[in-house]
Amino acid sequence: MKRTMKKYLYLAFVFIILSSCTGHPSVPSSAREAKSQPPIFPDYTDATVPCNIAPLNFMLPAGEYEECVARLTTPDGQQQTYGEGVKVIIAEDEWHAMLDASKGKSLKVEVWGRKKEEWLAFDAFEIHVAPEPIDEYVSYRLIEPSYVAWTYMEIAQRRLSTFEESQIFNNEITMNDRAKGQCINCHSYQNYKTGNMLFHVRLSNSGTVIVNDGKVSRVNLKRPYTISAGAYPAWHPTAKLIAFAACRTRQAFHTANPNKIEVYDEASDMILYDVKTDSVTIVSNDSTLLEVYPAWSPDGRYLYYCKSVPLPEEMKGQDIRVTYQKIQYNLVRRPFDLATHSFGDEELVYDAASADKSVSLPRISPDGRYLLFALGQYGCFHSRHHDADIVCIPLERYDGTPLTWETAAPADLTAVNSKDYSDSYPSWSSNGHWIMLASRRDDDNYSRVYFAYFNNGKAAKAFMMPQQDPELHTYLLKSYNRPEFMVEPVRISVNEFSKVFE
Repeated sequence: MKRTMKKYLYLAFVFIILSSCTGHPSVPSSAREAKSQPPIFPDYTDATVPCNIAPLNFMLPAGEYEECVARLTTPDGQQQTYGEGVKVIIAEDEWHAMLDASKGKSLKVEVWGRKKEEWLAFDAFEIHVAPEPIDEYVSYRLIEPSYVAWTYMEIAQRRLSTFEESQIFNNEITMNDRAKGQCINCHSYQNYKTGNMLFHVRLSNSGTVIVNDGKVSRVNLKRPYTISAGAYPAWHPTAKLIAFAACRTRQAFHTANPNKIEVYDEASDMILYDVKTDSVTIVSNDSTLLEVYPAWSPDGRYLYYCKSVPLPEEMKGQDIRVTYQKIQYNLVRRPFDLATHSFGDEELVYDAASADKSVSLPRISPDGRYLLFALGQYGCFHSRHHDADIVCIPLERYDGTPLTWETAAPADLTAVNSKDYSDSYPSWSSNGHWIMLASRRDDDNYSRVYFAYFNNGKAAKAFMMPQQDPELHTYLLKSYNRPEFMVEPVRISVNEFSKVFE
């Protein structure tokens, strides 16, 4: 817990310092035109943002510039200037007033940077303010970028209209075997709300922590007839049912391969857990293929998941450490009868393997119109694959005939995806207007949370989740894993969660 205390003392110190950095400096009286947009980090130039997002604080590169000043102008002519060193830290109350004045329109941003005692005036850019808000909260696991070993780990929640972050759970409070360690992961919520939620605890003190109508319990999902406990959960939108993959998961750590880490399944099935009866039933357990990543349609009538295709005949029976680059997944679904808890026949929805590709992490938009997933050349864990991109297809294109890249008419997500780095963990906001993803585009090592505006099949430029200190990601040596939208915070304390391990 000492490390936790040090972290929060440090963040408190940063907050105090930055809170004092919201003065209003004058713009330079003279400056040379740079004839380019400012090289700010994070890159918020010409982004479309929610009308309730926290201030988009940014900075010029330290070491290259000595000072930065920015002037923000609303459509009705209100102006404000900010700058402290190379950072632009915007007062929250002033920022939200400017957002309100710019809703459905744009903020104009002008930036000046002092370099070698000379001021440069960069080209102005706009921040477009969408009329649709984003969900008030997100949660994520904070973890080292490599999983060879770990010590401290936490699941945290962040309020998006401010910079408030708090813990949902950490692994230090209940880890009783430090030699074995403890992993916490796969936080999940029913319909964006936290009264019904769960997360997994693995290795030391293992189990699935489930919140059922606000009551906390720990469940062992491993049954004699399943190959493992559950992973990758998906709550049914209306019933106390949770679909899981039951997996025997392994990892490989490369020394030469640029993808660095490979996560693969030796076996995986699809199961359904009934919270009310504490019962597990098999949905699909093809012994020759792999099933993973369940996702319900918003009406609860279909369960989507990823299913591998058969290996080439000459590779069957070989060690998966040899064949892993040939394992590819298509997207399938099964109709579901809520009255009987029974599933219909499997349907092939998207045939990725026909184009030498592989699908993972499907998510259906709240209105049921669009399907998001991550797409790479092979495997089901695209978080570490450089070629992984987010794909969005209109579900109206599916008429029972399997879709392909040519027939699916994917939406243009060029502004959402990075060119050469992993983009994964896609999800929808509750109103369907914001896509969230985890991307390694900044340094190829750490995954960070990005958002993109989506409206009628069109997506705007993705932008990084704003932070109080724009330099945070240069000293926070953690990846943001499995970001999830929430319309309310988790109100159960870390200590209350820990009681189910006593």
